[in-house]
Amino acid sequence: MITPSEIEDRFEEAALTLRRLPNPPGSGARGYGRSWPEYVHEARHAYGYEEAKMRVIPNAREIQRMEEALEWLALVGGDSEQTIIDNRRIVWMRAEGHRWKQICRAVGCARSTAWRRWTAALVTIANRLNKRRKPGARPRAAKSTGDGERGKPDGGGANGPP
Repeated sequence: MITPSEIEDRFEEAALTLRRLPNPPGSGARGYGRSWPEYVHEARHAYGYEEAKMRVIPNAREIQRMEEALEWLALVGGDSEQTIIDNRRIVWMRAEGHRWKQICRAVGCARSTAWRRWTAALVTIANRLNKRRKPGARPRAAKSTGDGERGKPDGGGANGPP
């Protein structure tokens, strides 16, 4: 059973993963720009004398979990289309770590209303995800060969027969 706090953690993880994805300059739409590469204005920048930046790029599993969490935003509902958009914005901005004051300014509501919408959205997502799962169904382990003990080698060793 998925709880709203687990949903909150997954959204925070998704926001962190999205922030860690590589986005090099020039990878977006070009628009009305020039096609020439950036010109180096100072000699000290030409040979890599600026501070090195290290980025940890997420692996495929983290990206898959991020995409799954982003699909959960479609489960958030509301009375009108604008309310749905605002509720999704509240959930995502909170996952990115924005303060309530910034969220309230972006959405245009009071802090208590934003918190109530955020909580309701997390509970709604948790309930809809729990309904998708069949009650009583548990994830199965990998199938064994049927020799009794799973994953243990035959014969001696520390856990084997004396």
